[in-house]
Amino acid sequence: MTAEYSESNMSKDKKSENRVVYSEFGAKPNPDAMKRGTANLPPAQQNLRVQTSRKGRKGKTVTVITGFQANAETLADLLKQLKSQCGAGGTVKEQEIEIQGDHAQKLVQVLSMLGYKAKVSGG
Repeated sequence: MTAEYSESNMSKDKKSENRVVYSEFGAKPNPDAMKRGTANLPPAQQNLRVQTSRKGRKGKTVTVITGFQANAETLADLLKQLKSQCGAGGTVKEQEIEIQGDHAQKLVQVLSMLGYKAKVSGG
């Protein structure tokens, strides 16, 4: 009798884990609905800042380009071009492009040739 009682309690516990108590928008959550879209502006309408930074990188110098208003695919394509021009590695983090090394002047020239409004920020 005790075995039956414990089995029935386990089945009730499993049911209560999956039970939805309240759902305002439907039964299944849609994570795509909560993503924000980013405007993909043409290069001439974007004002970019290029600066070098060493903070939080164990003394390594990184050139950071901020001010992008473009989607992830556009940033990935641009990153590939910039990395090949500088001969260095890099990544995209939160709408910013990071290129390894101090390449601020060269990146401003390359971005200007691609049609972006870019300027060096900081000392």
